[in-house]
Amino acid sequence: MEAFHYRNGELYGEGVRLQELADEYGTPLFVYSHAHFTERLGSLRTAMAEVDPLICFSVKVNTNAAVIKLLGQRGAGADVVSGGELFRARRVGIPGERIVFAGVGKTAAEIDYGIQEGILFFTVESEDELKLISERARRLHTSVRVAVRVNPDVDPATHRFISTGKKENKFGLDVARAAEVCGRTREMEGVQLVGLHMHIGSQILSVEPYVAALQRIIPLCRRFREEHPAFEYLDIGGGLGISYRDEEKELDPEAFAAALVPFLQPLGLKIVMEPGRYIAGNAGVLLTRVLYIKKNAVKKFIVVDASMTELIRPALYEAYHEILPVRQTRERAPADVVGPVCESTDFLALEREMPVVASGDLLAVRSVGAYGWVMSSNYNSRPRAAEVMVSGGRHALIRRRETREDLVRGETIPEWL
Repeated sequence: MEAFHYRNGELYGEGVRLQELADEYGTPLFVYSHAHFTERLGSLRTAMAEVDPLICFSVKVNTNAAVIKLLGQRGAGADVVSGGELFRARRVGIPGERIVFAGVGKTAAEIDYGIQEGILFFTVESEDELKLISERARRLHTSVRVAVRVNPDVDPATHRFISTGKKENKFGLDVARAAEVCGRTREMEGVQLVGLHMHIGSQILSVEPYVAALQRIIPLCRRFREEHPAFEYLDIGGGLGISYRDEEKELDPEAFAAALVPFLQPLGLKIVMEPGRYIAGNAGVLLTRVLYIKKNAVKKFIVVDASMTELIRPALYEAYHEILPVRQTRERAPADVVGPVCESTDFLALEREMPVVASGDLLAVRSVGAYGWVMSSNYNSRPRAAEVMVSGGRHALIRRRETREDLVRGETIPEWL
C-alpha cells in the first residue's frame, strides 16, 4: 500500500491533498497515514500468526497519542523505555499486561511506576538493575516479572549508531553473564524470571542476523524453561528495516516469519515482538515550504522552513530521506536542501538531484513517521511542528504547533535579577 501518492500531478496522503493540509495547518508539518499504521500491524500479525506474538509497538519511534491509541485499539501493546513513555501508553488505554519496559538506565521511580501499573515484565539490562528491581519490589511488598536481555554479539549489518546486539554495545548481557544473572533470580526476593529478551539493532534488512541471534539464545530458553517455573516468554525485539530509497528492499514480514518461526514454534514459549520503524516509518511525511533559492560559485541551495530541529536523522546518521515536490515536476537539478538553523549540519539532503522549485513551493520529506517528531527540538528557539493524521478523505490535527509562549513556559526569573 502506498499511502502517499500522486494524483493528477499533486501529492496526496490517502485521499487528502497535501497542499490543502499545508494551507490549513501551516509548515513545517508532519502528516501521518492511518491506513499505513493499521496495514503494517496487520501484515506483521498475519505473517507471524503461527506463533501468535504479542506485538508491542516501540513507543520511542512515535509518541503521538493518536498513533499509540489506534494501534492499541487493534490489539497492540507498547514497548517503553522511560516512565514518560509508560505514561503515554497507559494514558490512551494500553493495559499494563501488554506493556514491556526496556532501557539500560531505569530509575527507582520508574521501576516503582512500572510495578504500580502492572506491566508484563521489565527487561533487565544489568546485575545492578536486577538488584534494584528486587529492592523496590520488596519495599512495595510484591513480586515483579523480569526478562533478562541477552546481547548475542551479532552484527546486524546496520548503521553503527543503531546497532544494539554487539559486544561493544551498552545493551544487555553477554550469553555467559546472562546465564549467571538468570540463575541468581532464584535466590532473590521479589523477582520472577519469566523470559529472555533480545534486540540486535534497528533498520535491519536481512533475516540472517535474527537467525544467528536466535541460535545463540535458544539453548538458554530451553535451560531456563526447565529451571524456572514462571519462564514463559521470549521477546525477539524489533528492528525490521524499511525502504528509504526506491532501490532499497525492505525486510518482508513473510520472509522474516519463514526464517524465524521454525526456530520459535518448537520452544512452546509466548513470543513478544517490538516493531517500531516497520509500522510507523513510511506512515509519515514532513511538509516544508521553500523559502529561498540561493546559488554560489559551486552550489545551489534550496532553503526550506524545516530543519534539523524537525528532522535530525540526516545530520545525526547521514540518513537518506527521499524528497518529493508536492506539485509534480520532471525538471531536476543538483542542489542541497537546507534549513534556517545556524549549523552547517542543518540539511535534509546534500548534492542530490532535486526537482526544480521556486520560493513558496512545497516539498514532502518521506519516511518520517519513525524518529521524526520524537527527535525534534527547540534549538534556535524554534517552536516544534504540528502533526496531522489522514484517514481516507478525512484529516485531523493530532498535535498543535507550538507557540512562542510554549518556548518559555516553565521558565522563571529569580527575584534578585
